Amino acid sequence: MANIKSAIKRARQNPKRNALKSSQRAATRTAIKAVLSAIDENDKDTAKTALAKAEKTLDTMASKKVIKKNKASRTKSRLSKKVKALT
Repeated sequence: MANIKSAIKRARQNPKRNALKSSQRAATRTAIKAVLSAIDENDKDTAKTALAKAEKTLDTMASKKVIKKNKASRTKSRLSKKVKALT
């Protein structure tokens, strides 16, 4: 058990933060899967709208430091490349 006051506070905060970030990461993964499923169905309009939502979610999670900004950028780039490849 932590003895220092700041360590006690950290031990109290970490489970709350972890629970919040876990749900936020899950929401991000769901948004990405929506784009990928629209791509699999070859539905360009749905893929574009899902991509816009996914990009917003990724940007939000990067600004909240749930995921790193480079990971968000890389994911957005890969998804948009796949959407543009649809005919």
